[in-house]
Formats: sequence, structure tokens, C-alpha cells
Amino acid sequence: MARAEEHGDRSRRESRHEDQVVRPGTLLVSATDLVEPSFRRSVVYILEHNDGGTWGVVLNKPSDTPLNDVLPAWSELAAGPRALYIGGPVKRDAALCLATIKVGASIAGLAGVRRVDGRVALIDLDSDPDTIEHLVEGVRVFAGYAGWTFGQLEGELDRGDWIVLSALPSDPLAGRGDLWAQVLRRQPLPLSLLATHPIELERN
Repeated sequence: MARAEEHGDRSRRESRHEDQVVRPGTLLVSATDLVEPSFRRSVVYILEHNDGGTWGVVLNKPSDTPLNDVLPAWSELAAGPRALYIGGPVKRDAALCLATIKVGASIAGLAGVRRVDGRVALIDLDSDPDTIEHLVEGVRVFAGYAGWTFGQLEGELDRGDWIVLSALPSDPLAGRGDLWAQVLRRQPLPLSLLATHPIELERN
């Protein structure tokens, strides 16, 4: 019975688009011709994908606001640079927090911590940072999120706007450097060649 329930839950949380499976914990990497400002050269970490739609956070858009200015209690746990990140265009006035859990650490039954996939978890920002400090490699706080209504993401995948790839546990904490290029570079050929795509076409 447990196996049947597990399979049913997976069918609700995953959808297959040709050979690309979207589920919590995967990455949406923007295609080179996606030039919409909010998502250009962006890497989106998927947090939920079900019949109600899809939502996640853009991992590689730091703001100029130090995290210490808005959530000082969480600043010490934040991976560098310790800035508030722009998670997407939806609800910019709300914040959410992702953490990478240390290898071997258990978060079972821990209030305010919800596993997304593997070692990546959502953290309730109303909880006490001291209760999770020894369990995490670091946290990242995002203002806003990226969201798609039911069927909307599938349409964008049909257009080739996104590449669906697997995430590493370290991706939510990635700071300095070009995460978009880094994620593509670790893929097999020919996909890895996209990492050399110029940031500005006029520079080519």
C-alpha cells in the first residue's frame, strides 16, 4: 500500500515533458534566447510542482540589500554574499529561506524545517536560527518567488524557454560567479557548450 501511495504522490509532483522531468528539487535553466529581464540567464530551483501549478526561486539574482539590514537574526547563517536575493517577480514583499542540510544531519520532526529534495529544505523564518545552526551548511533568503499556473510552464517548455536539469545540494547556496554558466558547464556535450554563450551578444 505504501508503494502505491508513493507512486501516486510522485505522479502528482512530477510531470514529464519529453525527456525532461519537472519536480521539486530540479532546476529550470533559462535558454539563451530567453531575454525577459526577470529570467534572463536565470537558474530557478523548483519547490513545488503539482496540479495547482509550479513555483520556485531564482537562485542567482542577489540584490544590493545586505541580509543583516532586513533579517539580522539569519545573517550569520547565510552563505556569502550575505545579501537578500530576488527569488522572482511574485510577492517581492514576502521572504522565504532555503537551507542545505549537512551530510548525515537529521531534520526529522524538527519544527520549521521542511525537506524539499535530498539535503535541501525550506526554513520557516519565524523559527529560531539557533535551533538549526548546527544542522545546516548555510541558508539563503529570497524576496519573492517565480510562479506558473497549471499548464503555463509546459507551454514555456514547448517554446524551448527552459532547460530542465538536476540540482546539486550546493546550488541554493551558490554565491559568487556565474551559476547559469556553471550549471550548464557540468552537463554533457553538446549542452555544456551553451555555457560559453556571451552575456551580451554585442560583445561577441
